[in-house]
Amino acid sequence: MSGWWQSLAEWLKSLFFNKEMELSLIGLQNAGKTSLVNVLATGNTTDTIPTVGFNMRKVTKGGVTMRVWDLGGQTRFRSMWERYCRGVQAIVYVVDSADLDSLDAAKEELHALLSKPSLAGIPLLVLGNKNDLPEALSANELITRLDLKAITDRETAVYSMSCRTQANLDVVIKWLSARSK
Repeated sequence: MSGWWQSLAEWLKSLFFNKEMELSLIGLQNAGKTSLVNVLATGNTTDTIPTVGFNMRKVTKGGVTMRVWDLGGQTRFRSMWERYCRGVQAIVYVVDSADLDSLDAAKEELHALLSKPSLAGIPLLVLGNKNDLPEALSANELITRLDLKAITDRETAVYSMSCRTQANLDVVIKWLSARSK
């Protein structure tokens, strides 16, 4: 019976205290951005095709409705990132933590983006996706390789995760929910 009361209380709370947030999901191509959106929205991973330009999707998790801008990671779309990151509650930077050859480019693109004055102070969540692969870097290794300690003008968090196995997805949702309005 107590589970029923808890469910009822959560439902009533969601009626009156629903929070919203807008976030931009960026990173190089094939990092797993669209897969992350799909897992958040449906709980399932499906085969995805590369995002061309951008997609917007609303996802509701635990009383928080997130408006997620999923931005293409190909070189020709990276100039759009700043425009879609202005005014969001969080920038989520997804990195393929098993693609060691792309880390230098990921570092350069991230630091170039964060140098834009219009993005000052926006919290940053760096997700090292694909931690289920044997060559994947840990969160601490990503901090070093992406020079994240140099980012001092905003709140920054780093998590190792996997869209495929949904490892650490709960931590990601909790971090995002804490930044909603």
